[in-house]
Amino acid sequence: MAEAHINIGSNIGDRHALIERAVAAIESALNTSARRAPVEETAPWGYESGNMFLNLGIACEVGDMAPEKLHAILQDIQHSIDSTPHRNADGTYADRAIDIDLIALGREVVDNNNLTLPHPRMYLRPFVLRPIAILSPEWVHPLTNLTAAGMLEVLKND
Repeated sequence: MAEAHINIGSNIGDRHALIERAVAAIESALNTSARRAPVEETAPWGYESGNMFLNLGIACEVGDMAPEKLHAILQDIQHSIDSTPHRNADGTYADRAIDIDLIALGREVVDNNNLTLPHPRMYLRPFVLRPIAILSPEWVHPLTNLTAAGMLEVLKND
């Protein structure tokens, strides 16, 4: 049974309520219970904003669901909560009420126009790596052969 690692973030609106709504929708849609890492407040990554993010990393069992199907479900949930684009017209990131990212699905490797797994920038984002290190310390990135803790260590030394 595959375990999905999902990161949920919000930096506008009632951030706590929006994240809770997203978790409830994910658990309902996947008929599963999510294990949670502690919520983290972080500065926006990749752009400037005065609005801090709340981030929650979760892990949940998804059976043998195809990565593309899981990704589509998560995107549908994200759009049902807030359909506002996450990028400005020039392609830069924008503030958002909710952002749901599929970070990893077991040791699946996917690289197509709609989905890249593991998430291609996870190794740059401590707020993504810390929850995986807490929830699944044994998880190993299928391309780098590093654990999340190992990737965090590399980030510290850069």
